[in-house]
Amino acid sequence: MARYTDAKCRICRREGQKLFLKGDRCFTDKCSYERRPYVPGQHGRGRKKISDYAIQLREKQKVRRMYGVLEKQFRSYFEQADMQKGVTGTNLLALLEMRLDNVIYRMGFANSRDQARQLVRHGVFQLNGRRVNIPSMQVSQADVITVREESRKIPVIQEAQEVIARRGCPDWLEVDGPNLKGTIKARPVREDIQFPINEQLIVELYSK
Repeated sequence: MARYTDAKCRICRREGQKLFLKGDRCFTDKCSYERRPYVPGQHGRGRKKISDYAIQLREKQKVRRMYGVLEKQFRSYFEQADMQKGVTGTNLLALLEMRLDNVIYRMGFANSRDQARQLVRHGVFQLNGRRVNIPSMQVSQADVITVREESRKIPVIQEAQEVIARRGCPDWLEVDGPNLKGTIKARPVREDIQFPINEQLIVELYSK
């Protein structure tokens, strides 16, 4: 499977926005975007005229990279969202938010989505009492996620619990920190996603 192996801070700089891809580091003065908030490369500071298509593309790339999804996967999510009832853009964001790796990150059991994905791959978590290792799995309302007994002493999980105090936990999730357990209370609505995303630009891009 294709993977992005270059510096993650370059992604934030390319998209012109902090995407919090490196966990706790993004909250410190070591963040590369804070020091160099312009596009990477020799001509990164040059002024460029941006077309409507480029604006739509950049919005799609920003969201895709933030959630760590490949283009083919992202297109599949859009098609699912388009077939569901309701607003397509909101449905798309809800599908991305309900990915297992994202939920684990939101609950504070991992420092970043990449770290959450790696922990899931290693079988650290249980979903409704059953061990899972598929990061892209869609969770549902009332699902319960727990850290397996054998994995509770992993240092990164303990560290992530300290970070969640700064990052906060969405209202659609409920976390029992001492027991390393989380519950999906409801499907996320648009107001639950505070990160600045203009999903309508993505809908317009794929509707051409």
